[in-house]
Amino acid sequence: MARIMIFGGHGKVALLLEPLLVAQGHTVTGVIRNPAHEREVAATGAQPLVADVETLDLDQFTNLVAGNDVIVWSAGAGGGNPARTYAVDRDAAIRTMDAATAAGVLRYVMVSWIGSRADHGVNPGDSFFPYADAKWAADAHLSQSTLDWTILAPGTLTLEPPTGRITVDPAGRGEVSRADVAAVIAAAIADDSTIGRTIRFGGGGESIGHAIAG
Repeated sequence: MARIMIFGGHGKVALLLEPLLVAQGHTVTGVIRNPAHEREVAATGAQPLVADVETLDLDQFTNLVAGNDVIVWSAGAGGGNPARTYAVDRDAAIRTMDAATAAGVLRYVMVSWIGSRADHGVNPGDSFFPYADAKWAADAHLSQSTLDWTILAPGTLTLEPPTGRITVDPAGRGEVSRADVAAVIAAAIADDSTIGRTIRFGGGGESIGHAIAG
């Protein structure tokens, strides 16, 4: 069983992921910014840890992640403030990757979005551009690292119940439930064939384990 640290531990996907991992016997830490969210994270069986990723430097991140086996980045600024989007979705994410390397935490799973690529096509004048730009920068940094990385890139997230089934490289918006995204993350952690791969997916008809297998 592994020690798994989830950044963005109070996010909608993370709150669904944490009990899945705990049920599998893993020791899970959910990193959160707001102390008011500790109780909800603890209710999943994960251990809440309060830290503001926007303010931590590389040494602080290295100390934070040391001793874990897997890092899951599911944090985000939530849009609305371009400076904060870059500070969290790009800069803090990259610092955790560098910290993981420094601390010897090799396994790193990034939760990205289906359109994250160099030619994402978002106009610089679009309010969505900072997010697209920041996420691609973080994904690119991770893919060039020496970590055992996996980038999971779901389509439009919904609140539908889980189906346990997805489609890889879907056409269109690739709508998928957050519950299925959580299940994909858990499956990717357990499947070393996902290392070194970017997996773009949406809802579909193929079982998650079969769909993501290399």
